[in-house]
Amino acid sequence: MLDLRQLRYFVAVAEAEHVGRAAERLHISQSPLSRQIAQLEKNLGLTLFERSQQRIRLTSDGRVFLTEARALLRHADRLENLGRRLGRGEEGGLCIGYVADAMHTGVLPSALRTLRDQRPGIHVALYDQESAEQFEGLRQRSLDIALVRTPPPEDDPDLKAASLLRDPLLLALPEKHPLALTEELTPDVLAGQPWIAVGDARDPAWRDTFVASCVASGFTPDIRLDAADPLTALGLVASGLGLALIQKSMVRGTSEGVAVRELPWYEGSVQLWAAWHRVDLRPVVAAFRETVLADRVAT
Repeated sequence: MLDLRQLRYFVAVAEAEHVGRAAERLHISQSPLSRQIAQLEKNLGLTLFERSQQRIRLTSDGRVFLTEARALLRHADRLENLGRRLGRGEEGGLCIGYVADAMHTGVLPSALRTLRDQRPGIHVALYDQESAEQFEGLRQRSLDIALVRTPPPEDDPDLKAASLLRDPLLLALPEKHPLALTEELTPDVLAGQPWIAVGDARDPAWRDTFVASCVASGFTPDIRLDAADPLTALGLVASGLGLALIQKSMVRGTSEGVAVRELPWYEGSVQLWAAWHRVDLRPVVAAFRETVLADRVAT
């Protein structure tokens, strides 16, 4: 059976790439830490590290093991948190998974305000996770509800989902750009413009998806910059560095220097879904889910 302490030691050494520095971070001496790592490798029958006099590096197997170890430790922390809340009689509290869109569209903050009004003493833990990790959390009962960009399959035996909103993408361009006053924007006038692509670090195919959606609409974007999030993209647009497609919820009351135009012929959008386990174990979970679903909107 895995020892959680050994896993925490392993993660610390893997992140520091140095036993001495990891020992300092863990507030233990170096020799016991080395013994614990060696014992973990022996128990697993696996070499986790390549060792040299200067540093210690993960093997390829060690890198795979690190990813799973981190996930297990996160789950263990959530489970401990849940147990403590149950011990305090807090109905178990709520563990909510979400993607960034759930925040800036206002869906999650609105639901949390309603929850606070209805149950002011309940504890809420929020976890910013990609969809696949949230689905696993729902199955393991470490999450109560997931707010994700894509739903689980309709025939999933454990999970159900409902659409919360479709947030259409609008064109953001510098306020003084010649196209800002053009009455009708067509795909061909966008082809030669400098573009800012809005990325998703957790989706390795995001750039290809963006380009494909533009090509399908009749133009190929000349991408000059990549932005990690919509707010960064808006700042770059305001500085006159290019055009960007930003979801409608992000451009309400947009910053100075940015003009926004609808593109009726462009069908791209960001979607948000709520997902949950088919079997409700606690009334508070069902109540919060109904609160989230009641706020469904078409942005």
